[in-house]
Amino acid sequence: MNKTAFQHGNTGRMRIHVLPTKRFKTFAISLYAGIPLAEDTVTATALTPFVLRRGTESYPETRQFREQLEQMYGAGFGFDVYKRGNYQMVQFRMDTINDSFVKSKDSLLESSFAFLGEVVTRPVLEDGHFRSSYVQAEKENVRKKLEAIVNDKIRYASERCIEEMCRHEPYRLHPLGQRSDLDHITPESLYKSYQQWLDTASMDLYVAGDTTLEEVKELVNKHFAFSSDSNDVSYKQESSTRQADEVRTVVEKMEVSQGKLNMGLRTSITYSDEQYAAALMYNGILGGYPHSKLFMNVREKESLAYYASSRYDGHKGIGTIQSGIEVQNYEKALEIIKKQLDEMRSGQITDLEMSQTKAMIRNLLLEIDDSAFEMIAYDFNRQFSGKDRPRAELLQQVEAIQIEDVKAAAATFELDTIYFLKGQKEE
Repeated sequence: MNKTAFQHGNTGRMRIHVLPTKRFKTFAISLYAGIPLAEDTVTATALTPFVLRRGTESYPETRQFREQLEQMYGAGFGFDVYKRGNYQMVQFRMDTINDSFVKSKDSLLESSFAFLGEVVTRPVLEDGHFRSSYVQAEKENVRKKLEAIVNDKIRYASERCIEEMCRHEPYRLHPLGQRSDLDHITPESLYKSYQQWLDTASMDLYVAGDTTLEEVKELVNKHFAFSSDSNDVSYKQESSTRQADEVRTVVEKMEVSQGKLNMGLRTSITYSDEQYAAALMYNGILGGYPHSKLFMNVREKESLAYYASSRYDGHKGIGTIQSGIEVQNYEKALEIIKKQLDEMRSGQITDLEMSQTKAMIRNLLLEIDDSAFEMIAYDFNRQFSGKDRPRAELLQQVEAIQIEDVKAAAATFELDTIYFLKGQKEE
């Protein structure tokens, strides 16, 4: 496992994290900007990066914007909008070839910072606000993405289960916002929202490549035009996860040919908890991998599900189960899934399940070294959670886990919500 460590500092509005390495032929640049999930800001914040990628002061036309990336030897640029814990994250990424591999009169690393800095802090404007045609086009783009979730019933059921389970929490909100909000967003209101986002977001800039912390600081100061130099915004974690009360069942009818049975569980174990490694093992044995209990018992042995798996969100402290079933098999599938949960709580776990799950987690942790962006993403867990958890340490913890440790973790996972999506004509 690569022992090269990130170096950390800050300058003005940003926390800076640099991994000096010559292992990769490119510079991997990632900017995380997070604000608390909130109903009145979620849609505008989600729309903002879509508009920012349309044009800047120097490259006001989208064609010019894309041509500049080509001029930088085909540099990659993209962004994601997602949620982590109760925060809405906008993540910008750039992938630029190392200067030593091309003949360029300008530093490609500096060109990348100039480009990204302008995208984030100097967008193209008209009459003091975002260009109207760009806002209108991107509103429709986001609307289509939200509508696509409804059309993808597996994804829709997963989102609806979370929405119902966290109906009194910010986490219920989809990171792309709400379709009903889009109609009310104007170029003027979006630009005002963007300025507020720029001033209040918690920002972390990561660079992995043949550079130094000092060089990156200089490039940030030169190319990111923030109106405010102060950034006291840090991520605040929930002090405790609300435990499940009485299990709530929600049934929804739509035009579907296959039922979707999803379940939400709550746990007190989060990324910063000492039991985190045991929670990873719990999820892996329950439904995280092809050898897991859900896959083998619900899908393979009983042939009750087209798919059956589980996920664990360590930043929120929840687990979810996803399965696709025939509607008439609902009661039986529910019974067998609950049986797997009971087996986990009673420690009915085989040595083979333990060893296979440890091997899967080990491989995932080791594969992080193959990608600069994966290394960046893993380190950001430390920044977001406030818990420094080196991969070598986590791997040792996973290897040391015993069945009793998984049983103890299982005791913290409580069933909260059962969500079932079935056909409109089904009774």
